[in-house]
Amino acid sequence: MAKLSMQKTVEGLGDYLREQRGQAQMSLRQLAELTDVSNPYLSQIERGLRRPSAEVLQQIAKALRISAESLYVRAGILDADESGARMVEDAIALDPRLTERQKTALLDIYRSFVGTDEATDTELAATVTEANQESEPHQEEA
Repeated sequence: MAKLSMQKTVEGLGDYLREQRGQAQMSLRQLAELTDVSNPYLSQIERGLRRPSAEVLQQIAKALRISAESLYVRAGILDADESGARMVEDAIALDPRLTERQKTALLDIYRSFVGTDEATDTELAATVTEANQESEPHQEEA
């Protein structure tokens, strides 16, 4: 039963990543270049065949300009309550009416008000990675 639940989580993550990549108007190849993760491996993640590590999720989040924590939650690495669910940051990042410059400015302002910065994403990824050591290797050679 738990294996089936994890498969649905991985498939849901893949669908979400494909949707985010589409909204960013980015090809799989472009995402692979930005993340330094192989094109075939990213394709397997999007198709729900692989569960990526926290490091790969962080690289993807950075390239797509979305919250790494939201990806950790979608991947089943973090519980939604533990993530501090950055709904405001996700809403800013996903708003198609904003330019990239406007998104960056709004995120900077928001983070200054709530006392967070991008270092938090890096620190969280390190913590999650330590807790997720049993995950498979995050990249396959093409």
